[in-house]
This record gives sequence, C-alpha cells and structure tokens, in this order.
Amino acid sequence: MSVYEYEARTSAGNEVKLSDYQGKVVLVVNTASKCGFTPQFQGLQELYDKYHDRGLEILGFPSNQFKEQDPGSNEEILEFCQLNYGVKFPMFEKVDVKGENAHPLFRYLSDEAPGLMGSKSVKWNFTKFLIDRDGKPVKRFAPQTSPDQLEKDIEKLLG
Repeated sequence: MSVYEYEARTSAGNEVKLSDYQGKVVLVVNTASKCGFTPQFQGLQELYDKYHDRGLEILGFPSNQFKEQDPGSNEEILEFCQLNYGVKFPMFEKVDVKGENAHPLFRYLSDEAPGLMGSKSVKWNFTKFLIDRDGKPVKRFAPQTSPDQLEKDIEKLLG
C-alpha cells in the first residue's frame, strides 16, 4: 500500500488520483482557517515556493472537526487561503480526518505514521504527514511543529 492508492476531490470539485504525485515528496496537512495554527499557511507556502521545483508537493485538506474551526464552504476556504496567505499549493475539499467518517487517505496515514505514544488518531488541525517519493508515509509532525522545522526532513527525502 501507498498513498498512490487513494483519490481526493479538490476544492474545485475535481477528482485527483494521488498517483499523480508519484515520484514526488508529499506533505499532507489537515488545515483550518480559524485556528491558532492558521498562520502556518504562510510557512507552508514558503516551503512550497522553496522546494516545489525540486519535487515537493503540499496538499492541504481542510477539516471542521476540531472546534468547528473551518466552517466555510470549500470555495470560501480556498479564497481565504489565497487572499490571506498567497496559497498556491493544492487545496482539497473539506474532509473528516478522524473517526468513522474519516477520509480513507487519513485513515491510512494515521495507521502508517502514528503520533505521540503510538496514537493513531489525528488530534488537531495542522497535523502534517511527510511522504517519500515511493508514496510511503515516513513521519508525522504535531500541529505545533512549524513548517520551517520540517526543512531538514524534506531536504533529506528530496536528496
């Protein structure tokens, strides 16, 4: 198994096969527009700008599961991210990232890259999953881990 087995719908409603990102280093992030960690969008965009040409993709998945911190429509969320943080990396439709209705991609990522003390569930917004060029999750980062703290791990996978 790898992330390439999954599909997701963009905020514009287009179905994307994650196999489209084969050979790339991918960072999957569950996001929210009204969270204390929301300013991380700026750092994520900076990572995207710096490493995209070397093979980094960042995929943003809004979720409203944590204190309803992303209540807007998919279009409103995308507009917010673009206007306030200049986000150019792909944003997907709002999904559940935990529980019985969790998107299959997040079920897979949570199982393959457990969090602190082996916890499988996504605990909060801006949990980040780093995936190697073979589509295998290699590391989970806690919400409070800022995007610039990921650079060493990203560079290692980019080679």
